[in-house]
Amino acid sequence: MLTPLDKEAQLTQEAHRLYGLLKSVSKTKAAKWTFEDCLAAAPYVLAINRFKKEQNAVILAHSYTTPDLVYGVADFRGDSYELALKARSSTADIIVFAGVWFMAETAKIINPGKKVVIPAGRAGCTLADSMTGEDVKKLREKHPGVPALCYINSSADVKAVCDSCVTSGNVFDIAQKIPGDELIFVPDMLMAQNIDAELKRRGTPKKIISSGGSCCVHDKYRPEIVDKLRAEHPGIKVLAHPECPIEVCQKCDYVGSTKGMAAYVAASSDKTFGMLTEFGLVNRLEAEHPDKTFIWPYGVCSYMKKNSLINTLEALIDPRPDQVVTVDENIAAQAKKAIEKMFELAK
Repeated sequence: MLTPLDKEAQLTQEAHRLYGLLKSVSKTKAAKWTFEDCLAAAPYVLAINRFKKEQNAVILAHSYTTPDLVYGVADFRGDSYELALKARSSTADIIVFAGVWFMAETAKIINPGKKVVIPAGRAGCTLADSMTGEDVKKLREKHPGVPALCYINSSADVKAVCDSCVTSGNVFDIAQKIPGDELIFVPDMLMAQNIDAELKRRGTPKKIISSGGSCCVHDKYRPEIVDKLRAEHPGIKVLAHPECPIEVCQKCDYVGSTKGMAAYVAASSDKTFGMLTEFGLVNRLEAEHPDKTFIWPYGVCSYMKKNSLINTLEALIDPRPDQVVTVDENIAAQAKKAIEKMFELAK
Protein backbone atom coordinates (compact mmCIF):
# COMPACT_ATOMS: atom_id res chain seq x y z
CA MET A 1 0.00 0.00 0.00
CA LEU A 2 1.28 3.42 -0.93
CA THR A 3 2.07 5.85 1.85
CA PRO A 4 0.85 9.48 1.63
CA LEU A 5 4.37 10.49 0.60
CA ASP A 6 4.42 7.82 -2.11
CA LYS A 7 1.06 9.03 -3.44
CA GLU A 8 2.25 12.62 -3.47
CA ALA A 9 5.40 11.61 -5.35
CA GLN A 10 3.33 9.61 -7.84
CA LEU A 11 1.02 12.57 -8.47
CA THR A 12 3.97 14.92 -8.92
CA GLN A 13 5.62 12.52 -11.34
CA GLU A 14 2.42 12.23 -13.38
CA ALA A 15 1.99 16.01 -13.40
CA HIS A 16 5.51 16.41 -14.77
CA ARG A 17 4.78 13.82 -17.47
CA LEU A 18 1.63 15.69 -18.52
CA TYR A 19 3.32 19.07 -18.38
CA GLY A 20 6.09 17.80 -20.64
CA LEU A 21 3.41 17.03 -23.23
CA LEU A 22 1.16 20.05 -22.70
CA LYS A 23 3.44 23.00 -21.88
CA SER A 24 3.23 24.24 -25.49
CA VAL A 25 -0.55 23.79 -25.63
CA SER A 26 -3.15 26.55 -25.30
CA LYS A 27 -5.73 26.04 -22.57
CA THR A 28 -7.54 29.15 -23.78
CA LYS A 29 -6.69 31.52 -26.59
CA ALA A 30 -4.77 33.66 -24.10
CA ALA A 31 -3.15 31.06 -21.82
CA LYS A 32 -1.13 27.85 -21.98
CA TRP A 33 -1.46 24.74 -19.83
CA THR A 34 0.47 25.22 -16.59
CA PHE A 35 2.13 22.73 -14.25
CA GLU A 36 -0.65 23.49 -11.75
CA ASP A 37 -3.26 22.52 -14.36
CA CYS A 38 -1.45 19.23 -14.89
CA LEU A 39 -1.14 18.62 -11.15
CA ALA A 40 -4.91 19.06 -10.80
CA ALA A 41 -5.51 16.57 -13.63
CA ALA A 42 -3.01 13.97 -12.37
CA PRO A 43 -5.26 12.16 -9.81
CA TYR A 44 -7.94 11.56 -12.45
CA VAL A 45 -5.41 10.48 -15.07
CA LEU A 46 -3.83 7.95 -12.72
CA ALA A 47 -7.22 6.57 -11.64
CA ILE A 48 -8.53 6.27 -15.21
CA ASN A 49 -5.40 4.54 -16.44
CA ARG A 50 -5.60 2.07 -13.53
CA PHE A 51 -9.30 1.30 -14.00
CA LYS A 52 -9.04 0.83 -17.77
CA LYS A 53 -6.34 -1.82 -17.28
CA GLU A 54 -8.37 -3.61 -14.63
CA GLN A 55 -11.46 -3.67 -16.86
CA ASN A 56 -9.70 -4.33 -20.18
CA ALA A 57 -11.04 -1.06 -21.55
CA VAL A 58 -9.71 1.01 -24.42
CA ILE A 59 -10.14 4.78 -24.59
CA LEU A 60 -10.62 6.41 -27.99
CA ALA A 61 -10.43 10.21 -27.96
CA HIS A 62 -11.33 12.47 -30.83
CA SER A 63 -8.83 15.24 -31.54
CA TYR A 64 -11.49 17.83 -30.65
CA THR A 65 -11.64 16.72 -27.01
CA THR A 66 -9.42 18.35 -24.39
CA PRO A 67 -5.64 17.79 -24.24
CA ASP A 68 -5.73 16.17 -20.78
CA LEU A 69 -7.95 13.44 -22.26
CA VAL A 70 -6.06 13.18 -25.54
CA TYR A 71 -2.60 12.94 -23.96
CA GLY A 72 -3.43 11.82 -20.44
CA VAL A 73 -5.61 8.74 -20.90
CA ALA A 74 -6.39 8.05 -24.57
CA ASP A 75 -5.01 4.83 -26.04
CA PHE A 76 -5.80 6.15 -29.50
CA ARG A 77 -6.44 9.70 -30.71
CA GLY A 78 -7.58 10.85 -34.12
CA ASP A 79 -10.47 11.78 -36.37
CA SER A 80 -13.73 9.89 -36.99
CA TYR A 81 -12.27 7.52 -39.57
CA GLU A 82 -9.12 6.68 -37.62
CA LEU A 83 -11.12 5.97 -34.48
CA ALA A 84 -13.72 3.91 -36.36
CA LEU A 85 -10.85 1.72 -37.58
CA LYS A 86 -9.51 1.38 -34.04
CA ALA A 87 -12.98 0.49 -32.75
CA ARG A 88 -13.33 -2.08 -35.50
CA SER A 89 -10.08 -3.85 -34.57
CA SER A 90 -10.33 -3.49 -30.79
CA THR A 91 -9.95 -6.58 -28.61
CA ALA A 92 -10.97 -4.72 -25.44
CA ASP A 93 -14.08 -5.67 -23.50
CA ILE A 94 -15.11 -2.04 -23.04
CA ILE A 95 -14.76 0.82 -25.50
CA VAL A 96 -14.76 4.29 -23.95
CA PHE A 97 -15.37 6.77 -26.75
CA ALA A 98 -14.55 10.35 -25.82
CA GLY A 99 -16.36 12.16 -28.60
CA VAL A 100 -19.96 12.80 -29.54
CA TRP A 101 -22.90 10.41 -29.70
CA PHE A 102 -22.78 9.43 -33.37
CA MET A 103 -19.13 8.34 -32.94
CA ALA A 104 -19.84 6.13 -29.94
CA GLU A 105 -22.93 4.84 -31.75
CA THR A 106 -20.75 3.89 -34.72
CA ALA A 107 -18.36 2.01 -32.41
CA LYS A 108 -21.33 0.08 -30.98
CA ILE A 109 -22.64 -0.78 -34.46
CA ILE A 110 -19.23 -2.18 -35.39
CA ASN A 111 -18.93 -4.03 -32.04
CA PRO A 112 -22.45 -5.13 -31.06
CA GLY A 113 -21.15 -7.58 -28.45
CA LYS A 114 -18.97 -5.05 -26.61
CA LYS A 115 -19.90 -2.52 -23.97
CA VAL A 116 -19.49 0.97 -25.40
CA VAL A 117 -19.69 4.04 -23.17
CA ILE A 118 -19.38 7.75 -23.89
CA PRO A 119 -18.25 10.06 -21.05
CA ALA A 120 -20.29 13.01 -22.34
CA GLY A 121 -23.55 11.04 -22.50
CA ARG A 122 -25.80 11.91 -25.42
CA ALA A 123 -23.56 14.74 -26.64
CA GLY A 124 -25.06 15.95 -29.89
CA CYS A 125 -23.74 17.19 -33.21
CA THR A 126 -25.46 19.80 -35.35
CA LEU A 127 -24.82 17.70 -38.44
CA ALA A 128 -25.95 14.37 -37.02
CA ASP A 129 -28.99 16.02 -35.47
CA SER A 130 -30.04 17.77 -38.68
CA MET A 131 -31.58 14.70 -40.39
CA THR A 132 -33.42 11.51 -39.52
CA GLY A 133 -33.69 8.25 -41.38
CA GLU A 134 -37.23 9.21 -42.40
CA ASP A 135 -35.92 12.42 -43.94
CA VAL A 136 -33.48 10.42 -46.05
CA LYS A 137 -36.16 7.93 -47.11
CA LYS A 138 -38.33 10.79 -48.39
CA LEU A 139 -35.37 12.28 -50.26
CA ARG A 140 -34.60 8.94 -51.87
CA GLU A 141 -38.23 8.52 -52.89
CA LYS A 142 -37.98 11.80 -54.79
CA HIS A 143 -34.83 10.56 -56.57
CA PRO A 144 -35.36 6.83 -57.18
CA GLY A 145 -32.29 4.85 -58.15
CA VAL A 146 -29.83 7.56 -57.13
CA PRO A 147 -27.04 6.28 -54.83
CA ALA A 148 -26.95 7.85 -51.37
CA LEU A 149 -23.85 8.65 -49.33
CA CYS A 150 -23.98 9.81 -45.75
CA TYR A 151 -21.26 11.59 -43.87
CA ILE A 152 -20.19 9.59 -40.84
CA ASN A 153 -21.45 12.57 -38.80
CA SER A 154 -24.96 11.12 -38.97
CA SER A 155 -27.22 9.02 -36.78
CA ALA A 156 -27.55 5.25 -37.01
CA ASP A 157 -30.98 5.47 -38.63
CA VAL A 158 -29.55 7.72 -41.37
CA LYS A 159 -26.68 5.32 -41.99
CA ALA A 160 -29.18 2.47 -42.15
CA VAL A 161 -30.92 3.90 -45.23
CA CYS A 162 -27.81 4.95 -47.17
CA ASP A 163 -25.55 2.94 -49.46
CA SER A 164 -22.27 3.95 -47.87
CA CYS A 165 -20.78 6.21 -45.24
CA VAL A 166 -17.92 8.60 -45.92
CA THR A 167 -15.59 10.67 -43.79
CA SER A 168 -13.97 14.00 -44.53
CA GLY A 169 -10.80 12.12 -45.41
CA ASN A 170 -12.30 9.79 -48.04
CA VAL A 171 -15.43 11.62 -49.21
CA PHE A 172 -14.03 12.88 -52.52
CA ASP A 173 -12.56 9.52 -53.54
CA ILE A 174 -15.68 7.55 -52.60
CA ALA A 175 -18.00 10.06 -54.30
CA GLN A 176 -15.91 9.68 -57.45
CA LYS A 177 -16.07 5.86 -57.27
CA ILE A 178 -19.85 5.70 -56.95
CA PRO A 179 -21.31 4.90 -60.42
CA GLY A 180 -23.75 7.22 -62.15
CA ASP A 181 -23.96 10.93 -62.79
CA GLU A 182 -26.17 11.76 -59.79
CA LEU A 183 -25.45 11.39 -56.10
CA ILE A 184 -27.40 12.04 -52.91
CA PHE A 185 -25.22 13.35 -50.10
CA VAL A 186 -26.43 13.96 -46.52
CA PRO A 187 -26.42 15.65 -44.07
CA ASP A 188 -23.69 18.28 -44.64
CA MET A 189 -24.90 20.92 -47.09
CA LEU A 190 -21.55 22.72 -47.15
CA MET A 191 -19.51 19.60 -47.72
CA ALA A 192 -21.87 18.79 -50.60
CA GLN A 193 -20.79 22.03 -52.29
CA ASN A 194 -17.14 21.06 -51.84
CA ILE A 195 -17.82 17.59 -53.29
CA ASP A 196 -19.42 19.21 -56.32
CA ALA A 197 -16.41 21.50 -56.85
CA GLU A 198 -13.83 18.76 -56.32
CA LEU A 199 -15.49 16.30 -58.73
CA LYS A 200 -15.63 19.03 -61.37
CA ARG A 201 -11.95 19.75 -60.77
CA ARG A 202 -11.17 16.06 -61.26
CA GLY A 203 -13.16 15.97 -64.49
CA THR A 204 -15.77 13.57 -63.09
CA PRO A 205 -18.74 15.85 -62.35
CA LYS A 206 -21.96 14.56 -60.84
CA LYS A 207 -25.22 16.23 -59.90
CA ILE A 208 -25.06 16.42 -56.10
CA ILE A 209 -28.45 16.25 -54.39
CA SER A 210 -28.06 17.32 -50.79
CA SER A 211 -30.07 18.03 -47.69
CA GLY A 212 -29.40 18.51 -44.00
CA GLY A 213 -27.47 21.08 -42.01
CA SER A 214 -23.93 22.22 -41.24
CA CYS A 215 -21.26 22.06 -38.56
CA CYS A 216 -21.74 24.71 -35.88
CA VAL A 217 -17.98 25.30 -35.82
CA HIS A 218 -16.90 25.18 -39.46
CA ASP A 219 -19.90 26.98 -40.95
CA LYS A 220 -18.91 30.18 -39.11
CA TYR A 221 -15.73 30.80 -41.11
CA ARG A 222 -15.86 33.45 -43.84
CA PRO A 223 -13.57 34.35 -46.78
CA GLU A 224 -12.52 37.61 -45.13
CA ILE A 225 -10.97 35.58 -42.29
CA VAL A 226 -8.56 34.05 -44.80
CA ASP A 227 -7.76 37.51 -46.19
CA LYS A 228 -7.12 38.83 -42.69
CA LEU A 229 -4.80 35.94 -41.82
CA ARG A 230 -2.76 36.53 -44.98
CA ALA A 231 -2.59 40.29 -44.41
CA GLU A 232 -1.44 39.95 -40.80
CA HIS A 233 0.90 36.97 -41.29
CA PRO A 234 2.72 37.11 -44.65
CA GLY A 235 3.62 33.66 -45.92
CA ILE A 236 1.10 31.89 -43.70
CA LYS A 237 -0.41 28.61 -44.93
CA VAL A 238 -4.15 28.48 -44.32
CA LEU A 239 -5.83 25.12 -43.75
CA ALA A 240 -9.56 24.39 -43.69
CA HIS A 241 -11.90 21.47 -43.15
CA PRO A 242 -14.33 20.55 -45.99
CA GLU A 243 -17.20 21.29 -43.60
CA CYS A 244 -16.36 24.96 -44.20
CA PRO A 245 -18.20 27.04 -46.84
CA ILE A 246 -16.85 26.59 -50.36
CA GLU A 247 -15.96 30.32 -50.63
CA VAL A 248 -13.57 29.77 -47.69
CA CYS A 249 -12.10 26.52 -48.97
CA GLN A 250 -11.33 28.02 -52.37
CA LYS A 251 -9.06 30.60 -50.70
CA CYS A 252 -7.08 28.12 -48.61
CA ASP A 253 -3.78 26.35 -49.23
CA TYR A 254 -5.09 22.99 -48.06
CA VAL A 255 -8.58 21.55 -47.51
CA GLY A 256 -8.90 18.21 -45.81
CA SER A 257 -9.82 16.09 -42.84
CA THR A 258 -8.43 16.48 -39.33
CA LYS A 259 -5.91 13.74 -40.11
CA GLY A 260 -5.11 15.35 -43.45
CA MET A 261 -4.45 18.74 -41.89
CA ALA A 262 -2.17 17.17 -39.29
CA ALA A 263 -0.26 15.34 -42.02
CA TYR A 264 0.05 18.55 -44.07
CA VAL A 265 1.57 20.39 -41.10
CA ALA A 266 3.95 17.52 -40.32
CA ALA A 267 5.23 17.36 -43.89
CA SER A 268 5.53 21.13 -44.38
CA SER A 269 8.70 23.16 -43.92
CA ASP A 270 6.52 26.21 -43.25
CA LYS A 271 6.38 27.53 -39.72
CA THR A 272 3.10 29.46 -39.49
CA PHE A 273 -0.36 28.01 -40.14
CA GLY A 274 -3.85 29.46 -40.04
CA MET A 275 -6.25 26.82 -38.74
CA LEU A 276 -9.90 27.11 -39.77
CA THR A 277 -11.09 24.25 -37.62
CA GLU A 278 -11.91 23.24 -34.06
CA PHE A 279 -9.64 24.27 -31.18
CA GLY A 280 -8.81 20.68 -30.23
CA LEU A 281 -6.85 20.07 -33.42
CA VAL A 282 -4.90 23.27 -32.77
CA ASN A 283 -4.05 21.87 -29.32
CA ARG A 284 -2.79 18.60 -30.83
CA LEU A 285 -0.64 20.42 -33.37
CA GLU A 286 0.81 22.69 -30.68
CA ALA A 287 1.76 19.63 -28.64
CA GLU A 288 3.25 17.74 -31.57
CA HIS A 289 4.96 20.67 -33.32
CA PRO A 290 6.16 23.10 -30.64
CA ASP A 291 8.51 24.68 -33.21
CA LYS A 292 5.58 25.87 -35.34
CA THR A 293 2.99 28.62 -34.81
CA PHE A 294 -0.75 28.08 -35.22
CA ILE A 295 -3.10 31.02 -35.68
CA TRP A 296 -6.64 30.09 -34.78
CA PRO A 297 -9.36 32.73 -35.31
CA TYR A 298 -12.16 30.96 -33.36
CA GLY A 299 -14.23 27.78 -33.26
CA VAL A 300 -14.98 25.49 -30.29
CA CYS A 301 -17.31 22.46 -30.32
CA SER A 302 -19.17 22.65 -27.02
CA TYR A 303 -20.44 19.10 -27.56
CA MET A 304 -16.93 17.63 -27.75
CA LYS A 305 -15.85 19.62 -24.72
CA LYS A 306 -18.53 17.88 -22.63
CA ASN A 307 -16.08 15.00 -22.30
CA SER A 308 -13.87 15.41 -19.24
CA LEU A 309 -11.55 13.41 -17.04
CA ILE A 310 -14.22 13.36 -14.34
CA ASN A 311 -16.99 11.89 -16.49
CA THR A 312 -14.52 9.51 -18.18
CA LEU A 313 -13.72 8.07 -14.76
CA GLU A 314 -17.44 7.91 -14.00
CA ALA A 315 -18.13 6.08 -17.27
CA LEU A 316 -15.51 3.49 -16.37
CA ILE A 317 -16.53 2.91 -12.74
CA ASP A 318 -20.31 3.36 -12.71
CA PRO A 319 -21.73 4.69 -15.99
CA ARG A 320 -25.04 6.52 -16.02
CA PRO A 321 -27.72 5.06 -18.32
CA ASP A 322 -27.19 7.88 -20.84
CA GLN A 323 -23.45 7.06 -21.00
CA VAL A 324 -24.09 3.46 -22.12
CA VAL A 325 -24.57 3.22 -25.88
CA THR A 326 -27.36 1.07 -27.26
CA VAL A 327 -28.58 0.77 -30.86
CA ASP A 328 -31.67 -1.03 -32.14
CA GLU A 329 -30.50 -4.37 -33.60
CA ASN A 330 -32.29 -3.98 -36.95
CA ILE A 331 -31.05 -0.43 -37.46
CA ALA A 332 -27.54 -1.44 -36.39
CA ALA A 333 -27.45 -4.31 -38.89
CA GLN A 334 -28.40 -2.01 -41.77
CA ALA A 335 -26.11 0.80 -40.63
CA LYS A 336 -23.19 -1.61 -40.37
CA LYS A 337 -23.54 -2.38 -44.10
CA ALA A 338 -23.00 1.30 -44.93
CA ILE A 339 -20.02 1.52 -42.59
CA GLU A 340 -18.42 -1.63 -43.97
CA LYS A 341 -19.03 -0.38 -47.52
CA MET A 342 -17.03 2.71 -46.62
CA PHE A 343 -14.11 0.59 -45.43
CA GLU A 344 -14.31 -1.36 -48.69
CA LEU A 345 -14.43 1.72 -50.92
CA ALA A 346 -11.73 3.53 -48.96
CA LYS A 347 -9.11 0.86 -49.74
